[in-house]
Amino acid sequence: MNQTSLQPLEFPARPPIAPGRVVPLLIGATVGEIERELVLQTLARCSGNRTQAALMLGMSIRTLRNKIRQYTAHGIEVPGPYADAPNRAS
Repeated sequence: MNQTSLQPLEFPARPPIAPGRVVPLLIGATVGEIERELVLQTLARCSGNRTQAALMLGMSIRTLRNKIRQYTAHGIEVPGPYADAPNRAS
């Protein structure tokens, strides 16, 4: 039986964040709240492009769509692909 050893993932080096520079949003927020804000801000940055946002977030498009469905079910506004365009008739 041929066994291969697993190698740890290598991530690009990032400078550590000094305690005085922690984003205020993080303090007192749950992981779910932080994740939701990250997803929403990434979608906004990607102009609502779900595929691009999923790639940036390191998740599958299906996972992102499930999260979006969950957010909208709770009445949270999610940036759409036509967020900057005039109202479109569906």
